[in-house]
Amino acid sequence: MGTDEGFVEKHALDEIPKEERSPWYSIALIWTGVMICIPALMIGGALVTGLPLGNAILAGIIGYTIVVAYMVFIGMQGADLGRPTAVLARASFGVTGARIVISLIIAVSLIGWFGVQANIAGAAFSSILKSWLGANVSVGISSLVWGIIMLTTAIVGYKALEYLNYVAVPSLLVLALYGTYVSLTKFGLENLSKYQPPNPFSLLQGIALTVGTFAVGATIAADYSRYARSRKDAVLSSVFGVWPAGILMLSMGAVMSVVAGTYDITQVLSKLGLSAIALIILILATWTTNTINAYSGGLAITNMFNLSGEKRALATAVAGLLGTILAVAGILNYFIKWLTILTATIPPVAGVLIADYWIMRRAKAENWKEYPGINWAGIGAWILGSLAAIKIPWGIAPINGIITAMVIYYILYRVIGERT
Repeated sequence: MGTDEGFVEKHALDEIPKEERSPWYSIALIWTGVMICIPALMIGGALVTGLPLGNAILAGIIGYTIVVAYMVFIGMQGADLGRPTAVLARASFGVTGARIVISLIIAVSLIGWFGVQANIAGAAFSSILKSWLGANVSVGISSLVWGIIMLTTAIVGYKALEYLNYVAVPSLLVLALYGTYVSLTKFGLENLSKYQPPNPFSLLQGIALTVGTFAVGATIAADYSRYARSRKDAVLSSVFGVWPAGILMLSMGAVMSVVAGTYDITQVLSKLGLSAIALIILILATWTTNTINAYSGGLAITNMFNLSGEKRALATAVAGLLGTILAVAGILNYFIKWLTILTATIPPVAGVLIADYWIMRRAKAENWKEYPGINWAGIGAWILGSLAAIKIPWGIAPINGIITAMVIYYILYRVIGERT
């Protein structure tokens, strides 16, 4: 999902001075802006493919509660140390390990999200061409075109879209509200309550899918909470910035998808009879978000391979091209599988960070210190936590991953010892 890079450009990895810290509501507004996006709508639609409407919304509520629950611990550590997640991980993963693991996770996630949103824009563009000009252009070709447009913007002048964001994000919110109103008017609350999903799955699986949509955002919470004045501000900004907006967008996406019979947001708008203007808003919303996805993905690749600053444009191009290839291949058709991967591999990172700071270092900033090279206790705990999230057949996958990573890190830390 996109982030507001301008908020953190002044300080990259160094500690944020106390006098430059912000009140909680300022940070909460940034999180709210992050949550008002296409994927937040789509997860509601994905949930109702396997759950009745009420259970889908319940899964969303529980899922975002889990996200916020572990997010606040990362956020409070960020407020304590005034540093981003990539730096916080230098203790538990080691300086080199953090650069590789955190950058790899961010890069893979953002490349995937770039593909998803370029695919959405391509589907919307094909729909517009068909309704306006009667032209049948494949979604794959349209996805390729828009992937290149978005990538070019990220390389050459992504800041030019900053003001477009001010229009696109509120417009998307209004569009979602109007689409929900049309759905309720067309279908009615009684019919919605009788809805039965076509491919039933468990409530626990729905909860895990919800966690997957914001797993990365919660894990890198310190990137923003490092600007918080206190732990309390970090908690409040996470709770009020993520939870209300996330539940609202998810619920609206679920209602619209029940009526349309698909979680493909482009088809949802078309089946609800909304005009091409709605599809244009959809393209603009994905464009502004995807520019940041490509740019941040390029930065992650640059950091992962320790490239020079001059190679950032090339890294951005690589990230965008890989995402465009995924879009052309139709990654949107594998949206739920994509969320499952994120659910399994990202929360265990948070488990390692929480165990290191809140248990081993007793949540004291003065006890935190960087570990040179690779801290194999952190790497091992992350791998085993990811496997636990994938393989354990009971419980909630992200919680299984987080708890396993915490326990394994504690054991390995005691066995290996801190050899700093």
